[in-house]
Amino acid sequence: MKTLVFLEHHDGAIQKGALGVLAKAVALGGAVAGVLTGSDVRALAEEAGAHGAPTVWVADDERLAAPLPQPRVDVLAKLVRDEGFDTVLFAQSVLAADVAAGLAARLDAGLNWDLVDLNADGVGTRPALADSVYVDVGWTDGPRLAVFRSGTFDPSRTGGTAEVKDAAVELEDFSTLAEMVEQAHAEQQGPSIEEADVIVAGGRGLGEPEKFSLAEELAQALGGAVGATRAVVDAGWYPYSAQVGQTGKTVSPKLYVALGISGAIQHKVGMQSSNVIVSINKDPNAPIFEFSDLGVVGDLHEIVPKLTELVRARRS
Repeated sequence: MKTLVFLEHHDGAIQKGALGVLAKAVALGGAVAGVLTGSDVRALAEEAGAHGAPTVWVADDERLAAPLPQPRVDVLAKLVRDEGFDTVLFAQSVLAADVAAGLAARLDAGLNWDLVDLNADGVGTRPALADSVYVDVGWTDGPRLAVFRSGTFDPSRTGGTAEVKDAAVELEDFSTLAEMVEQAHAEQQGPSIEEADVIVAGGRGLGEPEKFSLAEELAQALGGAVGATRAVVDAGWYPYSAQVGQTGKTVSPKLYVALGISGAIQHKVGMQSSNVIVSINKDPNAPIFEFSDLGVVGDLHEIVPKLTELVRARRS
């Protein structure tokens, strides 16, 4: 297996999800390399090496400064063809999804989506039927392209160093036609829910959008991020960037605190792989208690402020 891992980066750091996929690729064995694309990104090769990448290909070009997919497809397609990579792995994100899809079309290659595992024989695993079962998936021909679900693998810091190589940047004419004129920034404060080790999520049980301050204050005390259910974001209570669930983001934090969330299957799909799930709900029959590690039955409006105060006191 000769594997290339797309190392997506933002704000001067490689994304946690990409480093997790890199760790998985290294564990599978074979020849593994990462690829960095962007402008002034060479310094990030050191970070990739410290997380186990034996080789890092760097496409450092001003034309790659904007996070647009098509120029990256050009770089990866040439690299895969020239170096003979038979497997290309991505961590799920908006940009990675666009790049993976474009690369699959360019190479006439198979792309498997939402994977949670991959073995050395080239067989992947993905959830199906609202995560109630797992199925094996494969590829009829190479190269194999795979996008892994967010939070599937943890990064592994090995402290090593990588051999850095320059990747050619030869862009197609049509790849330069799109121009980014504005980049929206996340509406919520604090870490993103994909990267956070702690998530405090709120549902309709909070009662009104102003009560999301309870979730925000607890998340701040725990050093985490704020999540939300689909019903909440559809109602305009919180930004869509915070949505957890089947039509939102899949997360795998160390701690997931659910405030006023009933636990519909669509939400469960997005957070059930959390290490520890704590739920606070006044309804003792709420479905979320069935898959929580700790359930608290009571009025969250009374419990959460006290919990936040206790956390702050303990951390101080």
